[in-house]
Amino acid sequence: QVQLVESGGDSVQTGGSLRLSCAASTYIACMAWFRQAPGKEREGVAAIANGGSRIADSVKGRFTISKDNARKTLYLQMNSLLPEDSAVYYCAARWRCDSADSLSRDAYPYWGQGTQVTVSP
Repeated sequence: QVQLVESGGDSVQTGGSLRLSCAASTYIACMAWFRQAPGKEREGVAAIANGGSRIADSVKGRFTISKDNARKTLYLQMNSLLPEDSAVYYCAARWRCDSADSLSRDAYPYWGQGTQVTVSP
């Protein structure tokens, strides 16, 4: 079993920045960030594996995913935040990396509890 703990969520104004962190209980190669706004489906934001990363079109150019393997920590740097970025952000992980479904929520068995990001106009 893999435990994931997110942190870094906060309330910011439009144009602001936040960095989310996700601490894993063990090293795991394939990790991702998802988000879920009220009344909406959980959507993939960014994913990373040893071979590279993938960013959703909706946040491309504004969000960056990175991973510190020594610290077993995943990060999401979010810049130029917009009100539509407001959501609960979740960290997810899996053992088998496959770029084809890296932003699919069904591909990940391990999830954190989420951290709230609120962006005001």
